[in-house]
Amino acid sequence: MSTPPAPPVNPLPPVVVALFLAIVGVEAAFVMGEQGLIGGRAAVGWRQMAIESYGFNGDIQRWMLSNGVFPVEHLMRYVTYPFVHGSIAHMAFAAVILLAMGKFVGEVFRQWAVLAVFVLSSVAGAVIYGLFTLEQPWLMGGYPGVYGLIGAFTYLLWLRLGELGERQIRAFSLIGILMFIQLIFGLFFGANSMWIADVAGFCIGFVMSFFVAPGGWAKIRDRLRQRS
Repeated sequence: MSTPPAPPVNPLPPVVVALFLAIVGVEAAFVMGEQGLIGGRAAVGWRQMAIESYGFNGDIQRWMLSNGVFPVEHLMRYVTYPFVHGSIAHMAFAAVILLAMGKFVGEVFRQWAVLAVFVLSSVAGAVIYGLFTLEQPWLMGGYPGVYGLIGAFTYLLWLRLGELGERQIRAFSLIGILMFIQLIFGLFFGANSMWIADVAGFCIGFVMSFFVAPGGWAKIRDRLRQRS
């Protein structure tokens, strides 16, 4: 009995596919609504309604912290805003990076770890964005979560370079390039503070990887024992 040939490329991790479909599905509904294909006249305003209902805004976070009140309809914004984008182009770039980084990270991390990095990076990105910016624009889009996956990818590359005895600082080249691109876009099209959420997401993803990567906590424990 012959064995089936191996696929030319490894399939995407299911959790990455699920996140991708959720992001693309929401955007598809917005676009079809704007084109009048579904939802009738009210569908034209679906995107704005979604931003106001599911996007994140620092003013709301400050209100919750100052009053000590945390309604569910506002707490859910921390995990729903990654699926609402400002335009199809805004969504497309996030979706492409999600597939690329999700594939690399998902080949090493367990499914739950990939999801945890995306979700917690998104949450932390929103929290830090709300604490350090007083601007009014809504925070939306999957970028903080995607940058969290970039942080996890950077961790894997950092480990690999260490094993090869090469300079581990090279692992941070990708995030440096992306931040440079954001700077250029900001100069030409106007800057905003959303980069704070992206950088926070990257940092959380990188740090989380020390604990959620296979054998991550054991490696940390062994290093601590060696130093003690």
